[in-house]
Amino acid sequence: MKTEKRKKLAKAGWNIGDAKDFLKLDASEAEFVEIKLGLARRLRELREQHKWTQADLAGRLGSSQSRVAKMEAADSTVSVDLLVRSLLVAGADRNDVGRAVGSRRR
Repeated sequence: MKTEKRKKLAKAGWNIGDAKDFLKLDASEAEFVEIKLGLARRLRELREQHKWTQADLAGRLGSSQSRVAKMEAADSTVSVDLLVRSLLVAGADRNDVGRAVGSRRR
């Protein structure tokens, strides 16, 4: 957020924070969320690189399109284990998974 906008909102009485503040997450919880988001983003990137639809990827995983949509959204019902296994099916290797875990939202 731009500094000027932040100042205007603060002056108007708004509290400024991020998802960690809003959800009252501790540092480890916030880090876990970032890791899961990184894995989900990479899954979508790989799917798009292969020019697969969510249904195409679902077929390769033995799952459903709606489940793939939840994976790509890092839904709370999706485990990190499922994301990692799906990344491997989509062609990622351990280094690619590691980079996804280490990535931050931009």
